[in-house]
Amino acid sequence: MKCQVCGKNPATTHVKMVVNGELSEYYICSECAQKMGYGNLFSNFAMDFNSLLGSFFGDDAVPEMTDTLRCPGCGSTFEEIARIGQVGCAECYKTFRDRLMPSIQRIHGNTRHCGKRPFGGALRVHPESKLRIKKETPLDKKRRELREAVEKQDFERAAVLRDEIKEMEKGDQDK
Repeated sequence: MKCQVCGKNPATTHVKMVVNGELSEYYICSECAQKMGYGNLFSNFAMDFNSLLGSFFGDDAVPEMTDTLRCPGCGSTFEEIARIGQVGCAECYKTFRDRLMPSIQRIHGNTRHCGKRPFGGALRVHPESKLRIKKETPLDKKRRELREAVEKQDFERAAVLRDEIKEMEKGDQDK
């Protein structure tokens, strides 16, 4: 997507503004963002990013993590992740799980994602047919069963399923 201001560069920043109660959204490039005063969030901090991460991982955690364990997906080491503050790929989460989870828990307050999902939910590739198949979660299964029960006008079953779904959703919010 091109910048909506200059029309030249690729858009890297999404700006939302509410003016007179009306929401306006813009997709702009980094140059236009700088001109409009939307600079780098951390540009005014005179702090070494490594020292900031050191406090998240524990002051002595970063120097100790100098072993040669590397992510099989991207080749990153834990030391590099701690220094940069960003994992290299999804495989890093699996490789360095034991070291990352305490920090993620401390930073985010939870180690389980409870927010929005990409449209379409999770997809997986069926190994034999190479088709993309949507993974059905237990909650999705209950919702599907509820729709089917309502279509069949089995309202007693639908009421039971509705209550089960509410319990499952309540359990997800408690975590």
